[in-house]
Amino acid sequence: MSEIKTAKTEPKELFWGTAEDTGFGMLGVEGSGQHMQPMTHFIDRDAKALWFITSLKTDLTRAVGAGAIAHFTLVSKGQDVQICARGKIKKVEDAAKRKELWNPVAGAWFEDQNDPALVLLKLDLEEASIWASTDSAFVFGWEIAKAHAKGEEPDVGTHEVIAF
Repeated sequence: MSEIKTAKTEPKELFWGTAEDTGFGMLGVEGSGQHMQPMTHFIDRDAKALWFITSLKTDLTRAVGAGAIAHFTLVSKGQDVQICARGKIKKVEDAAKRKELWNPVAGAWFEDQNDPALVLLKLDLEEASIWASTDSAFVFGWEIAKAHAKGEEPDVGTHEVIAF
């Protein structure tokens, strides 16, 4: 189902719903000169944040310094929603949060939640840009044909920017 209406009327809900349905995205630190990297995220709606488990040994973690800004991109499973979120990212030492987020997938890289190489990254969300488009090939084709016939741009989606 297309998410165009939700993007227009409840874009924050579309953001959180897409983040919940999508197990990972691409994370990058502004100004680091590095490519974005695939990362699993953990949602914290109350704090308006995304959390990540990673290693202190990664270039990504080394790029996170005081006041660092990061971008995190998500694409919905149906590929009809694309999101780029932005905010401040920081390293966090929090034993309770490590325990809360710990899972068997993280266990493939770390001995346990107390592994000294493990670090939590917290992305405090500031804004997100959301693009939602039709997921129907018929609707897309119809809009393209209509645009050609009328000399107008096709209406195949919307773009919304939200602040957290």
